[in-house]
Amino acid sequence: MRSIGISDFMVGIGMLFVIEGLLFAAMPGWMREAVKSVLITPDNVLRVVGIVSALGGLALIWLVRR
Repeated sequence: MRSIGISDFMVGIGMLFVIEGLLFAAMPGWMREAVKSVLITPDNVLRVVGIVSALGGLALIWLVRR
């Protein structure tokens, strides 16, 4: 089993920026509405979505790395 190093972490962060940038470039109106939606969403809902997202990402990493 290979451990995840800092270079893998930086590649992941870079991919996040690429995907986010492409979404803003391709669909600026939709992204603006998405940001507005986040602003009016209650904290507890955002917290649950964040935890589920983090766990899903962790599961994906685990599946790829095993």
